[in-house]
Amino acid sequence: MKYLILMQVDPAVLERLTEEQQRMIEEGHAAFTARTKESGEFIATQALADPSQSKVVRARNGVPEVTDGPFAEAKEFLGGFYLVDVEDEARVLELAKMIPDASIDGLAVEIRPVMFSDLGDL
Repeated sequence: MKYLILMQVDPAVLERLTEEQQRMIEEGHAAFTARTKESGEFIATQALADPSQSKVVRARNGVPEVTDGPFAEAKEFLGGFYLVDVEDEARVLELAKMIPDASIDGLAVEIRPVMFSDLGDL
């Protein structure tokens, strides 16, 4: 079963991290990627730019319009994701707990099952 593991980022939390915590996150993600590649569960990962660099396409009177954004009220944003293929939900929860963000107060890791997938040439 495929799952998307989403890293929810709070910029205020990231700004307060010590150098040691920043290094732990970087090394932890590298280790997580290596571990899931070795186990055959890894499909893909991407880190996303800050939302200030985003554009949003929304319909206005049925016509797509492009605006800067998103400017949501929430302070957290999607910072990146892992796409994994695991045996069951218990395994993806086990993997999610290994992601270093899951051990830092104020950050979160969200797990969502994939309902449809077309990986193209991956």
